[in-house]
Amino acid sequence: MPDYNEFITRICGILQPFVKPGQALTADSELVSELGLTSLQVMMMIEQIEDDFDISVPLNILPDIRTIRDLARQLERLLP
Repeated sequence: MPDYNEFITRICGILQPFVKPGQALTADSELVSELGLTSLQVMMMIEQIEDDFDISVPLNILPDIRTIRDLARQLERLLP
């Protein structure tokens, strides 16, 4: 089972195609306001995460996810 740091690393890898040149990703990077992800991009990211971690991410947790850190913590809760 991945730990928190592995979640952060893998999420940052998934988000890399969405990052603007010169923009750095941190655990506190905000997915929408800072990275500028659209709703479609968020859904594509979630789909990639589901494939990478072999889990299903319930859509009802998305409103609680603002940062990469929030996402990593939610993923930790989803895995046994």
